[in-house]
Amino acid sequence: MPPDIDRERWSGEGDFTQTLVDWLTQQSEVTLVRVEDSASTRNDVEFNFISNEVFVRFRTADRVERDRLWGIFPRTQTVTDKVMTLEQLASALVEDGDIESPDYTDEGMIQFLHTERIIPPYQTKGYKLVELVRVYEVGTTPPTASA
Repeated sequence: MPPDIDRERWSGEGDFTQTLVDWLTQQSEVTLVRVEDSASTRNDVEFNFISNEVFVRFRTADRVERDRLWGIFPRTQTVTDKVMTLEQLASALVEDGDIESPDYTDEGMIQFLHTERIIPPYQTKGYKLVELVRVYEVGTTPPTASA
């Protein structure tokens, strides 16, 4: 079953972001992919800086735990576990040769910094396209920029 994709808050800019979203939608452990523009996107004559945030939700699996309350009364509990974590997702990205390795990972975020030189037809001087993509798990809040 393919994951849900929420592109409502994304302008569609960023080829690398689209490639990453396409890759994420092929992963069976991912149930939701939400893409948003980040407030740090900038345009200038010599560069374009695109910043996007991708939020993922992982598939879950239920399991039953049996134990005894106070060592006397038997009880059962249903525990829901995530099938994948961000760390496992980062490892899967590294193992797959289609997507470049993340530039930075920690327990709450995966970050890519993708750059390329764009020279439009009939121009001698091009511009640099810098694309920053951060991947978070749904339910976490990305850090806000300090003023």
